[in-house]
Amino acid sequence: MNQTPAGTAERVMDVAEALIQQRGYGGFSFDDVAQAVGIRKPSVHHHFRTKADLVAALARRYTERFESALAAIDVARRDPLARLKAYVQLFATTYAQDGRLCVCGMLGAEADALPADVADAVAGFFQLNLTWLTAAFRDAQRSGQVATGQRAANLAELMLSALEGAMVVGRGGRSGAGPTAVGKNLLASLAA
Repeated sequence: MNQTPAGTAERVMDVAEALIQQRGYGGFSFDDVAQAVGIRKPSVHHHFRTKADLVAALARRYTERFESALAAIDVARRDPLARLKAYVQLFATTYAQDGRLCVCGMLGAEADALPADVADAVAGFFQLNLTWLTAAFRDAQRSGQVATGQRAANLAELMLSALEGAMVVGRGGRSGAGPTAVGKNLLASLAA
């Protein structure tokens, strides 16, 4: 089956995403991507001039998809605590795929070594999440579901750090544990 150029570009990004989730930015090449997609290396360059172009586009796509998932949570769940639990599930779903890590979490660990466009796209992912989580924690505090002893922005950073870290520790410790238990325990500890 012949793929359209747009379809090929999406497949290239899909493969690069999986490789980043397993190996990080430095752990894959255009050769790896071309082989997995079943195209020649020049075809990858046709869609993405450089690795930085590919990964920046991928990080932006990942952020846009995450933003859509957050919007869906907001629409489907009016209860603030239910929204936070659904947020935890986004990370659990990623981790359940053979211990894959968040694309931007993997890239964030390498931020100082990344090209500026990639680092900026990664920073955008984290800002989106912190903004959403701050609003969700503020709503949970106002509803009396989460204790008010901490600023909502601090709780947002704690949650995001805990979930990203749980993925790394689960994989690194080869425990199979991941963000589900950590998110559940964190929310229980913050209950009003």
